[in-house]
Amino acid sequence: MRISSTQYFNMNVTTMSDQQAQLSQLYAQISSGVSLSTPSDNPLGAAQAVQLSSTATSLAQYTTNQSTALASLQLEDTTLGSVNNVLQNIHTLVLHAGDGALNNGDRGSIATELQSLRSQLMTLANATDPRGNYLFAGYQSAAQPYTTNSAGVVTYSGDTGTPAVQITNSHVVQTGDNGISIFGSVAPIGTSAVPAATAGNTGTGVISTVSLNNPTDPTNADTYTISFTSSTTYTLSQTDPATGTVTTSGPQAFTAGAAITLGGQSVSISGAPNAGDSFSVTPATQGSMDVFQNLSQLISTLQSPISGGASTASFQSALTTSMTQLENTMNNVVTAQAAVGGREQEIQALQTVTQANTLQTASNLSDLTETDMVKTVGKYTMTQNALQAAQQAFVKIQNMSLFQYLN
Repeated sequence: MRISSTQYFNMNVTTMSDQQAQLSQLYAQISSGVSLSTPSDNPLGAAQAVQLSSTATSLAQYTTNQSTALASLQLEDTTLGSVNNVLQNIHTLVLHAGDGALNNGDRGSIATELQSLRSQLMTLANATDPRGNYLFAGYQSAAQPYTTNSAGVVTYSGDTGTPAVQITNSHVVQTGDNGISIFGSVAPIGTSAVPAATAGNTGTGVISTVSLNNPTDPTNADTYTISFTSSTTYTLSQTDPATGTVTTSGPQAFTAGAAITLGGQSVSISGAPNAGDSFSVTPATQGSMDVFQNLSQLISTLQSPISGGASTASFQSALTTSMTQLENTMNNVVTAQAAVGGREQEIQALQTVTQANTLQTASNLSDLTETDMVKTVGKYTMTQNALQAAQQAFVKIQNMSLFQYLN
């Protein structure tokens, strides 16, 4: 096979041009530290790098979301702790208010302290984060959730929304609670039915707190009314909240202080009720659950003068009602705080996983796009030597001709 001079020259020039281009590319990789600057450098690697870059961007956003969510939950946790402290102070005052040695003035002083504590509770219910968003307003975080009208009634203007944020590609976490769930609800577990005396009772009967004997009894959800037909007999009415059906027992003998069975619960009435007096036991979820409304009623009770007899009995029963409502609220706040703490731990665990994934993704992306200096410098040196050898060989070979041999 004969090779013309033109073919030979073209072949050698092409070879040296390819080597120079490869040398230039290797030099660019060494100087920039980037081995994958264009898709043509490594099409498969470029596709993988795009995917890894997208993953890294998502992980960075999830990291930001996790930090934001954790900060919100930690602030709510701290606020709920303060709410619980205020409720504990109120609880202590209510216990003190039951002291029979106190007079009307003493109870009035306690009512004044309770007004101050209610204001503190209002301030906490209107707490904001560093950006000025209200913690317990639901989705209406820009508007103050709790206000007091001209009549002194506290109203809630937020909604029932529960803010949430996505913290991984498959996980969304609740980052806040609305005011209704904290200050206007009771927890499903740990609450007690609320006993109460009917306004206008003329006897000295005082209802006790409710004892829970069988938590699984479905009739615990019913409302009970104890109506005295005489000072020694009563009837028991049971109302099913689902159907509204009322079942009333026949007359039963009354013994002061003896337990009266109400499904899986029991209650007792001390003192001497009169005919026409009545008492009720209402499931916690069917009565007043608004802590501000209940506190207002408690303050009103303490401000009302007591003159003995029926008024004393009415006061003691009202105090029992308020105490039960307060303890239900306290249980609700503690339950909510425990849930917030659980979500904090969940986010912290996911932060660890996200951080590990971020580091691994960055490492994989670095392996694809960053220059391996040892390998690339070695390849650069080898290519440079090959180019120099090709150049020297070409110079020698191009000087060869038949005339040199003839001469």
